[in-house]
Amino acid sequence: MTTDNLKILFIEGKNRKNKKNQSPLFCRLTLNGNRKQLSTGINIESEHWDTKNQVILKSHKSAILYNSQLDKIKSKISSIYMILQLQENPFSIEDIHGKYLGKELKKSEFILSYYKQYLSKIEKLVGREIKDNTYSKFVYVGNHLEAFLKWKYKKTDYPLKELSLQFLSDFDYYLKTEKKQEQITVNKTIQRLRTPIKQAISEGYLDRDPFILHKSKTVRKTVIFLTTEELKTLEKAVLQQKRLSTIQDLFIFCCYTGLAYNEMTNLEKQNIQIGFDNINWIQMKREKTQRLISIPILPKYNVETGELVNSYVDLVSAANAVNANKRSISNVCLHTNKTCKGYNWSYSSTIESKSISDLRRKTVNQISLDGEIVACYESASEASRKSGLSKTCIARCCRGEREQSGGFLWKYS
Repeated sequence: MTTDNLKILFIEGKNRKNKKNQSPLFCRLTLNGNRKQLSTGINIESEHWDTKNQVILKSHKSAILYNSQLDKIKSKISSIYMILQLQENPFSIEDIHGKYLGKELKKSEFILSYYKQYLSKIEKLVGREIKDNTYSKFVYVGNHLEAFLKWKYKKTDYPLKELSLQFLSDFDYYLKTEKKQEQITVNKTIQRLRTPIKQAISEGYLDRDPFILHKSKTVRKTVIFLTTEELKTLEKAVLQQKRLSTIQDLFIFCCYTGLAYNEMTNLEKQNIQIGFDNINWIQMKREKTQRLISIPILPKYNVETGELVNSYVDLVSAANAVNANKRSISNVCLHTNKTCKGYNWSYSSTIESKSISDLRRKTVNQISLDGEIVACYESASEASRKSGLSKTCIARCCRGEREQSGGFLWKYS
């Protein structure tokens, strides 16, 4: 029996005969090339089954009862198929099979409506876990997504189950050509769009990540730093307007402390505290990460004389003192980089010098969910490059901050 694209066929399980030489009858459903099979609960001898006409021959004593049962199965499946068609939502052979068995179908979701639901959730977290400007950026992405669906598909929404890598490529093209966004802005927009998609996967609306093979294009931004001469010129400049003079002082203060503008404006007297070395320290939290930072208020460093500013017991203390990454300071000590935060650094005692790449490199194992090692890579970078997954996600799995990435477990050797 065929109902448009749905094909219903009863087949005999000849390889499953019981002691009475009877074979079970199965109902096979085929939709768009996908199959699903279910039991009818009927067992008969092969000589009583008419495969061509899909009926049990009258020679069988229960032919009327069994044929009636088969008709009911056909009718029930056909009704389920028609109901799903009338709902005008995407459905699969698994949905028909589940409905026949009495399972509650999970409502089909659409990307824009689901994204708006996500927005309503994070809106309640504003002021608690996220900042208002962060929420606003997610709202902008939602507006771009809505405009894109009308531009590309002439629709107000798009099924989550039909998302593919091509969808993201088209969205990337739209942002560049229609919205005139630069690549770095496009990367952030797509990053924010993928956040609710990952949540949809965890809630069962998607059985895979449709964007797993997407890789953001790298943007290398040249950071221009003030030279020592330029900073001295700025310090010596005399500005007549009081407002500009104040701005000048604040800017120079940020240059020497490494504070961002927003953190500098929020600086209060209570943030200035006496440290372990009996000098004033700025103690406050980063606006974005809420990470505690400690910055010593030191005399100006004399570049010409190479005057020693301070010494620290370890890299962590040094990094916290100047608001830098301890690895960046270590690179200077190992002569890989020249300076960090405008300072020269060195270890107070001689240590074995190693290549910085050797210090960072850790062998990474790619492990299936069954516990089998799939591949072994020399570093997280190589694992990311060959698997197409995010280096950050792989590293987080290795550190135990995340369970899996791309359907695999990742661990350092």
